[in-house]
Amino acid sequence: MSDLSGLDNLLSDEALLHYEGGREAERLLNSVGQLELARTQELLSRYLPPPPATIFDVGGGTGIHAFWLAQKGYEVHLIDAVPLHIEQAQRSSESEPGRTLASMAVGDARQLNREDASIDVVLLLGPLYHLTDRSDRIHALREAHRILRDGGIIFAAGISRLASTLDGLFRGFLDDPEFVSIAQRDLAEGQHRNPNNHPDYFTTAFLHHPEELRTEIEEAGLQCERLLAIEGPGWLLQNFEEHWGESARRERLLEAIRWLEAEPSTLGMSAHLMGIARKVAG
Repeated sequence: MSDLSGLDNLLSDEALLHYEGGREAERLLNSVGQLELARTQELLSRYLPPPPATIFDVGGGTGIHAFWLAQKGYEVHLIDAVPLHIEQAQRSSESEPGRTLASMAVGDARQLNREDASIDVVLLLGPLYHLTDRSDRIHALREAHRILRDGGIIFAAGISRLASTLDGLFRGFLDDPEFVSIAQRDLAEGQHRNPNNHPDYFTTAFLHHPEELRTEIEEAGLQCERLLAIEGPGWLLQNFEEHWGESARRERLLEAIRWLEAEPSTLGMSAHLMGIARKVAG
């Protein structure tokens, strides 16, 4: 394990307060969260090695992906910086037979309790946008690199630099001068802040340009093989529930997102981006 004593907490006080509200447990089960969930799991299924590979789900929240992967036969270890998330995952595991993980622990993406070159896959589906300092994001990516075996895969998610502006435009938030200031700072600096903790305006985070995410992944010594849109433009549909509620329309929506998932000119329209990278022997 690397010695990272003295590091600041992974989450800001604002972000911790945001997640201690308990909303994360249901976020991916409602509205456009369902699209994020479906597409994330589609991309994982496409590139994961077969079970029983060992997976570290770092920043995995309440375990929605971790439990799904464990049920497929993977050895999954869940780590999250929010104690409530780990408590919720533990309660879920206890209440539903068959939902068993190899381990669950509160932890920091920059200091993983695992020996070198011992993991097949690392999921970083949240930490990179909650580490607002670039040096911390590189640190987390290098820590993932450290525990991966040669040939191991990392799935690293980021929030698009354009997400607040697009969300504000389509949901009417740009009528609020406070949100206008938030969106303008996001575009200029990538630093997202919600000083008054408005429940719809997210929390302290860093927002990536697509190529910026690729650059950080590669600076950590990983080989970025794919940079893909997760939701694509689908999250902006005003009649999203109608599309998602009908199986044929849902499949057409997902198929259109697949057509655009690697298109450089539209990557930033996706709320979330996925970098898929590999540790190469060196």
